[in-house]
Amino acid sequence: MRRREFIRFLGGAVAFPLAAQAQQGERIRRIGVLHGHAADDTVAQARVVAFRQALQQLGWIEGRNLQIDYRWSGGNAADTRKYAAELVALSPDVILTNGAAILGPLLQATNSVPIVFVLVADPVGAGFVDSMARPGGNATGFTAIEYGFGGKYLELLKEIAPSTNRVAVIRDPVTTVGIGLFGAIQNAAPSVGIEVRPVNVRDAGEIERAIADFARSPNGGLVVTASALAFVHRDLLVALAARHKLPAIYPGREFIDNGGLFAYGPHTLDQYRRAAAYVDRILKGEKPADLPVQAPNKFELVINLKTAKTLGLTVPPSLLARADEVIE
Repeated sequence: MRRREFIRFLGGAVAFPLAAQAQQGERIRRIGVLHGHAADDTVAQARVVAFRQALQQLGWIEGRNLQIDYRWSGGNAADTRKYAAELVALSPDVILTNGAAILGPLLQATNSVPIVFVLVADPVGAGFVDSMARPGGNATGFTAIEYGFGGKYLELLKEIAPSTNRVAVIRDPVTTVGIGLFGAIQNAAPSVGIEVRPVNVRDAGEIERAIADFARSPNGGLVVTASALAFVHRDLLVALAARHKLPAIYPGREFIDNGGLFAYGPHTLDQYRRAAAYVDRILKGEKPADLPVQAPNKFELVINLKTAKTLGLTVPPSLLARADEVIE
């Protein structure tokens, strides 16, 4: 979907006169969406479309019985706090959000408005919910990955690039997943013969300098962990990996569409569709405190053979056989 078409799609509900809404005789319910991407980001576009389509299948039609208010922080912490407060002030029936860096400020802004989150790692450890089975507060939703994935990332990277013995781990140092996942990767590294080094994903200049410095020594690779900032800077991360000829594993297929080597992680569009079902249940009277936090049930391994060839890598047949998609 093109940017112009997407913005028209988002704004479509505005065209419905209030009188026409009233004629339907249905109560208009209000959903807030606070997203960590920019509004014209293609990843954000696809995710919001999947969410809206799932809502439509459940009978929630914008302009008839539903209004959606969007805010897009683009990974900016100050904007996240500002937009969280703005959405809460609109008194929505429920708010959808993505990622720990966005969920935290939302929970600071309200302890009463229901929140459904997606792609949040370790919500219990971060203090967002009391437990997976009984969240207990005003938020529930769907987790991203367990920290055990840290070792899996290293194993996969070693499988596709056996000479790798040094890895720069791209992470957001202010989120629990950034801290926790790096710790898990660090713990797993000796067992696969890899030395790891953190690279903070705060701004483009810092990322570029850190990766250039890391790439001065041979046999290096990258592990990019999931965060709002990683997705904001995904074009840069893919370009730097190509420039410095570093094999890299990414947290989602969106990086591979842009030329990244390979990715392994939860199926993000599936999480947004499942989130729509939770929003539906909340709009029908259920409480977030009673809806269990759910783990991903779909994962994707996506490999870009063209990028592998550019890096001089031969992807093992065993890895290709496990791939959900191979881009040639």
